[in-house]
Amino acid sequence: MTDCAKILKDLKSEDNEIVREASFQAGEHNCVDAVPLLAELLKTNHLGLQEAADHALRHIGGKDTVQSVVPLLRSDEAPVRNLSMDILREVGAQDFPSLVALVHDEDPDVRIFAADILGSTNSFMAVEPLCDALLKDPEVNVRYQAAVSLGELSNPDAAKCLNLAMKDDEWVQYAVIEALAKIKHASSVEALVKALDRSSDLVASMIIDALSEVGNIKAVTMLLRHLDKSATALRNKIVKAIVNILGGKSLKLLSTSEKEKLREYMLVALKDEDEEVQDAAILGLGFVGGPTATRKVLKLAEELDPDRDRDRLATIVDNLSNIGLNQSLIDAVNSESFKEASVAVEVLARLEGNETADVLIKAFPDRERDLKRAILASLVKVAGIEAKDFFIEVLENEQDGAMLKAALLFLGTELGLEEEGERIFSLLSHPYDDVKEAALEACVSIGGEDMISRFVSLYSSDDPIDRLMAVYALGKLDPEGNLEIIQQALDDEVPDIRKVALEALSDCSIGNQNLSLIVSRLNDENRDVRLTVIELMGRCYSAEVADFVIQALDDDDDWVQIRAAEALGEKRESAALPKLISLLDAPNKLVVLKVIDALGKIGGTLAFQALLEISNSSEDSEVVQAAEDSIVKIQEEQGDGE
Repeated sequence: MTDCAKILKDLKSEDNEIVREASFQAGEHNCVDAVPLLAELLKTNHLGLQEAADHALRHIGGKDTVQSVVPLLRSDEAPVRNLSMDILREVGAQDFPSLVALVHDEDPDVRIFAADILGSTNSFMAVEPLCDALLKDPEVNVRYQAAVSLGELSNPDAAKCLNLAMKDDEWVQYAVIEALAKIKHASSVEALVKALDRSSDLVASMIIDALSEVGNIKAVTMLLRHLDKSATALRNKIVKAIVNILGGKSLKLLSTSEKEKLREYMLVALKDEDEEVQDAAILGLGFVGGPTATRKVLKLAEELDPDRDRDRLATIVDNLSNIGLNQSLIDAVNSESFKEASVAVEVLARLEGNETADVLIKAFPDRERDLKRAILASLVKVAGIEAKDFFIEVLENEQDGAMLKAALLFLGTELGLEEEGERIFSLLSHPYDDVKEAALEACVSIGGEDMISRFVSLYSSDDPIDRLMAVYALGKLDPEGNLEIIQQALDDEVPDIRKVALEALSDCSIGNQNLSLIVSRLNDENRDVRLTVIELMGRCYSAEVADFVIQALDDDDDWVQIRAAEALGEKRESAALPKLISLLDAPNKLVVLKVIDALGKIGGTLAFQALLEISNSSEDSEVVQAAEDSIVKIQEEQGDGE
């Protein structure tokens, strides 16, 4: 054990390096006798010595440290004062009487320092001396710092003296208000509101923000009384505070007269320069607004940038949808302003019902392309069977791909109208691929014997796309009933068709016939087809499948090997261990890593020994790390099993 006597001796050395090392040693070995010498080192101009002494004093702490560092608060050197304050903020609470005594020091600067340090103690014992300084100290800056520190402590016991200090100078009031906002004590609400009448505009604004932070519902009634007698800027802040305290839904619980008054002032607040005030007004109007509110909020939305103000626009849409359908919203859909009409259409997409659908349908004919697209997208969400004829007209008259897709989604996927099957099926020959895809999904959604017959006929087409769509649809609608066609498709010259045919056999419950058909493509010339086979066998895994997946480990393609290893690892197929272990010598590093992972999942003696060997023999750090991780996994599972 290091002798503190030797440390004390070294601290008096002329060699700064010896002194610095001794300082660190003093801290590590808690040499209390070294504290006075360490405190003296804080006065030096040598940063290395100051750092070491600082570290040691914080580590030693205690009454001796506090009493040795306190005198440095009177230093003429600012760095020394700052360093001593920082140490006392951390350890000062270990000798509270010394700190409290400083609150009554003759030097106002020392009293400021003391108030600052007490705020960092996180102790309830600091409340009383700080309150004493706040209410009685003759120096305004001491009182200010006392208020700041009481806010840092956030102790409810400080609320009483802070409330009394609201009558102090404006400079002190700033700190008092911020402290009360942090403490959030109910008793402060009345004190803050009473101070509104005698405060400057700046202080009043801070009080309103503080009441909003406190969030006590008691403040609402008092704030409502101040609305009429406040200047516009302050009144807007009061509106924001009321909305923040109550939240949107609770605004409905106000009396009729209070709601009407608040609604009028919210409309004014929409023009405030502060976006937070505007947003609070928008939120409030969403619950107590009406046609006028809808109109004015839409005008505000028109001024926003769709990219920069995306979140604000989303909030506007939410709150306008809370107001609901009214004439102002109807007028906006038909507005000459594209931005205003776009927001209105987005709002209507949240409002279900025949009336909403009727508004959108009537607005559709005379609008520009992008707005027509938006209207159709909204109608898909809100309309019912009453919009059937309208969407049929869209299919017949519109050429735009996005509009056609919306109509297909509505008539096929949403309504599943069999009587429109022929019309929708005809769009499988549309020149746009995305329209074809939408028509295909619509046909599958409609289903039925007639639709199945159409796809059976389509399969005989010379066009590979037609055959692809036919196999896809038949696989979705009735794979068992069309197994002959699917089997033919497995031999199609187009790899994508063979893949889709395999996916049509993905129902694991159908049985061995499907398995034999899937396995038949295990040696397909196309890698993607073989990958699909492995995926399906992994999904429908069974004892019969295992041998075929193991066989896939011999595939010439690395990715087929990888997917096979993953499937075998997930199923913990111990029969695959010999083949997997042989792949640890594979030239592709990713194959090796996947095999290592699979071995870790399967576990057992063979896997453990193989992993141990590669962890010792491999020169690749990533491979070694993967092997070690898999070894740990096996050990953990072995431990759990015991």
